[in-house]
Amino acid sequence: MKWNQNLITTTRGEFEVFTKGEGRPLCVTHHYSEFNETGDSFADAFTKTNQVFLINLREAGNSAKAVHPYQLSLLESVLDLEAIREALEFDKWGFAGHSTGGMLGVVYGIYFSEKLSFNVIVGAAAREYMTFSKNCIYNEQHPQFEKMQELMENLKQPGLSAEEKSSLKIQRTKLSLANPENYDDYFANDIRKELSAVRLNFFSRELHVFDVTRKLGLITAPTLIMCGKHDVQCPLEYSVEMNELIPGSTLAVFDDSNHYPFLEEAERFSEIYQSFTAQL
Repeated sequence: MKWNQNLITTTRGEFEVFTKGEGRPLCVTHHYSEFNETGDSFADAFTKTNQVFLINLREAGNSAKAVHPYQLSLLESVLDLEAIREALEFDKWGFAGHSTGGMLGVVYGIYFSEKLSFNVIVGAAAREYMTFSKNCIYNEQHPQFEKMQELMENLKQPGLSAEEKSSLKIQRTKLSLANPENYDDYFANDIRKELSAVRLNFFSRELHVFDVTRKLGLITAPTLIMCGKHDVQCPLEYSVEMNELIPGSTLAVFDDSNHYPFLEEAERFSEIYQSFTAQL
């Protein structure tokens, strides 16, 4: 089943939103992904229990363009999400974010907890996660650092065929799986999302000064933090840190997962999420 496309007019511009599922409203996005009607594996994990709003942020898909570079920041993106919520006339909605989407969720919770019925943060961090953790694959001390850098550089090469690009992307993703031999099972669905280069480039700079750990105590929305034990993107230590600093938050660790627990341990992921929301 495809996702339904909508263009939502807000006080901050027009945004492309894809919807699927029924139930309590849930906002899902990623900081630099570009979604289409084929959806997203992470968002799909919630469509059986929620009406999911999968959002293309500014400069992604058919959403509004950025007039100023600062409009691509984490805080400005959250302000855009709030404008979308208001346009949809929801008093509150839930939020779920994976990786940099989870970082958005952290900022959302700090500034607009009263507008969130709950917050789900998966495989993320409340501060820059590369410099001080040798468990991060983007840290030079990580054993697969060179391999990841090589794949990323190769992907930038001009003239790559679609087949070559796909092969490199698969190799890159496998580095973030606890059991890479199961890649075909995890990514069997025909999802063709892209990324917004301008958003990624801005994030790559903003990340180096990102640290909101001292503000985590301001989050009052019920918060569920989930992370794979072997996460090489945003290592587990950062989820533990968030759990310690966000009042009343719940932490779930997935022992057989890397960066994609919603695929690697899909059944347990759903059970934990549903148990969390059932208690609200």
